Amino acid sequence: MLATAVFNQNDGDVTKAYYAALAKKGYHGMLAVALFRAQKRSTAAKKYRGRGYRQAAYDVKNWSLEQVCIVLSSHNFGYSWGWQRDPATKGFEWVLYVDLPTGQCSFHSADRLNGPEYYGKWIPGDGSVNAIIRYCDQAWGHLPNPTQQERQEAVQEAMGF
Repeated sequence: MLATAVFNQNDGDVTKAYYAALAKKGYHGMLAVALFRAQKRSTAAKKYRGRGYRQAAYDVKNWSLEQVCIVLSSHNFGYSWGWQRDPATKGFEWVLYVDLPTGQCSFHSADRLNGPEYYGKWIPGDGSVNAIIRYCDQAWGHLPNPTQQERQEAVQEAMGF
């Protein structure tokens, strides 16, 4: 199952099945699930402006960030990660950075959770969503590190295009 197909759909049963299968892929799978869930809920919360589901989505995102920190603290992945303060984002001044082999991802948070200080810099690129999707596909074992073109072709093939 390709991460982009799961990320872009809204069937909770499909998403839960994906999480369960990905978590069985070992520590990389567990980290992939936590990152994917945080990003999916963050993306959804931004669409829920003015709707009652917004806070629930952010609550799941924050719980997922706790899970990211637990998994990263418990296992030596060799990834640079940690927290850095961003005073420009009032109310959400803490940023969790994770430098994955597929790219950097970052999440703003109202609270600084467990984990080290991050001394790196934000790396402009194709964004957290793409880095996390590539990481999930890599953890799943689809491709060693699929390119955007390879992922698009695989999704089109899976959908019968």
